[in-house]
Amino acid sequence: MSANDIVKLTSLSSKGGCGCKIGPGDLSQVIRSLPRRETDPNLLVGIETSDDAGVYRLSDELALVQTVDFFTPIVDDPYSFGQIAAANAISDIYAMGGKPLTVLNIVAFPISTLDKSVLAEILRGAGDKVQEAGATLVGGHSIDDKEPKFGLAVTGLIHPDRIRTNAGAKAGDKLILTKPIGVGILTTSIKKDLLSEAEIARVTAVMSTLNKTAAEVMSPYDVHACTDVTGFGLIGHALEMAKGSGVGIRIDGARVPKLPRIRELAEAGNVPGGTKKNHEHVQADVTFPESMDAIDRWILCDAVTSGGLLISVASEQSERLLDELVQAGVEASLIGEVVGEEAGRIQVL
Repeated sequence: MSANDIVKLTSLSSKGGCGCKIGPGDLSQVIRSLPRRETDPNLLVGIETSDDAGVYRLSDELALVQTVDFFTPIVDDPYSFGQIAAANAISDIYAMGGKPLTVLNIVAFPISTLDKSVLAEILRGAGDKVQEAGATLVGGHSIDDKEPKFGLAVTGLIHPDRIRTNAGAKAGDKLILTKPIGVGILTTSIKKDLLSEAEIARVTAVMSTLNKTAAEVMSPYDVHACTDVTGFGLIGHALEMAKGSGVGIRIDGARVPKLPRIRELAEAGNVPGGTKKNHEHVQADVTFPESMDAIDRWILCDAVTSGGLLISVASEQSERLLDELVQAGVEASLIGEVVGEEAGRIQVL
């Protein structure tokens, strides 16, 4: 019996992918309650601006980039789940401008009730994606758990002067997004058997695509800030950029690339709880057009798994960067701009 014949993976969890994240409101309360500790001067990027990864300086020319990410199944195919989880975890390294070096598998699996071939396929999918990224698997840790979960701890390398944080956006920059949104709504629909095989293949391809090409293409440009769009949604991660950078952000809702059928599926009630929590969390800091209804607002806040990079690039270089990304096969779009007024806020146009 093949792994695909054994079980519908998404039926084993109430939430999937980055929709499993603790909501941004709850998480910020927990972090605020932690005692302040003296900061190591070699810690170049920590938790202060909710960045994608930590960066620790080893020397004047070398720093480590470290991140970890894991979640419950987002698709039913074990191999695809492994690929998506790996691409999602490695993405944090790319968002910081780094190069992935080593990875550790994180496994929670009901080994006595699910066929071992399922886990083997998850690990095979992840391994293929790690190899594509040019990184090396060095080990991992596993536990026996009723609900399967998988992800990676990833270490990368970067020059201390080449770090791309989410806190450096400058007024006048243009914003480029490198993948379409709507993943949360579509994957919620997968759990309800509402997507065709072609639609499942499409959203799976988006999630399993590494941000490697986008990161390599943007490398020589004047990118002032970068983050990857995941569980807190496009608006949530853009808001972190606005607050961390002390700037305002304007997003043209009509120019944001969206996966097919998300409006239809959202109207039918397939909006994840994490998406609604994201919307609730950002409301005080985001101005939506009065003409934009709740569905379109939810879509912009949709909880993404393994989403694209949100790049804040110097205005005069934005069109050239966009053209080069598209020519390289990246699904990139110019979606907004950075402004000096209304610091820490987003205006959706």
